[in-house]
Amino acid sequence: MSHHRGEAAWITEAFRLNHPQRGADAHHVPDIHDFLKFVVENNASDLHIKAGSPPSVRASGKLGRTEFPRMSGADTEQAAMAMMNEDHIAELKAKGEVDFAYSEPGVGRFRVNVHRQRGSIAIAARLVLASVPSFHSLGLPPAVEQLAGEHRGLLLVTGPTSSGKTTTTGAIISHINATRPAHILTIEDPIEILHNDQMSVVTQREIGMDTGDFATALRAAMRQDPDVIFVGEIRDTETVRAALQAAETGHFVVATMHTTDVSETVNRVIDFFPPHQQNQARVALASTICGVISQRLLTRKDGGRVAAIEIMVMNGRIRDLILNSDKTHMMHEIIAESGFYGMQTFDQALLGLYRDGLVTLDDAKNAATSAHDFQIALRAAGLQEI
Repeated sequence: MSHHRGEAAWITEAFRLNHPQRGADAHHVPDIHDFLKFVVENNASDLHIKAGSPPSVRASGKLGRTEFPRMSGADTEQAAMAMMNEDHIAELKAKGEVDFAYSEPGVGRFRVNVHRQRGSIAIAARLVLASVPSFHSLGLPPAVEQLAGEHRGLLLVTGPTSSGKTTTTGAIISHINATRPAHILTIEDPIEILHNDQMSVVTQREIGMDTGDFATALRAAMRQDPDVIFVGEIRDTETVRAALQAAETGHFVVATMHTTDVSETVNRVIDFFPPHQQNQARVALASTICGVISQRLLTRKDGGRVAAIEIMVMNGRIRDLILNSDKTHMMHEIIAESGFYGMQTFDQALLGLYRDGLVTLDDAKNAATSAHDFQIALRAAGLQEI
């Protein structure tokens, strides 16, 4: 990892600043509590622990090693055991991996994955925000708040792993909770952000602890009088079918998917169904979907991360494209032309972030859907030489 030493310099310096007692207390053996505390104190997002290396953390998107001691196989197992209950241990033994949420008193809440690698235990832990930022502080487009105001239909929030979907959906649920009386039912694996009742009543169910799986929980939701349903992740046909049915019956369903942009999201939903059911799926999707928010995280110039958002808001033209499989590929250009409705493509979002001085030109180019088209858009906006 020598090629990362420059990027990780802030980590080792922060360790010396925040842990001056380390040299004085030579008998203290760092444990998982020290590692999790270190993540919070150094504004990091993720912790990685594996045998043979010191723990590493990620901050502003960059991964680097800490100055904690190198971990042995016994060390990593002990760290994992300190966070797991008997059910977690049993699942790890049976499946080789387990997901759960863990709260460190006085420090924070973490989403944890414990897994086996090369015969030993490894840990990936992500810090979950204690409070959900506002739409404005996250820099989300106004159309996101507009979509959060919907009372029925399906809203999909998409992006690859570590693209900020949890934060965006958390902000949407928090906004609904604070602005209208509703029963909000969340189905998550695991629960990441805790929502206390405000104007709404919030019921949060965790897969494995409170219910068996997403599809089962969604079917049961119809008997629990929800107004808003949040589905932590759509993974299979049964779940997407249940989400569409919930939206069709007048509920507002917010769900996440691991897709890269709006067009891929629409195609992925259709592809969940067998060929003979895909026309029916198109009709169901066209009649229920109210929007798609797709995002990618970039490093901010001044530190931290910022989201580039591609956003689709349902209108008649989009509905026609969903219904017609021969025209669905045209969705990107319709979004690009529909700024009046609050829509924007990734490249338009990136152009705005670069114009506002939030990201570097190289980072914007690297994140663009089409580097060539982005270059043309830069020239057209007179931004190439900024």
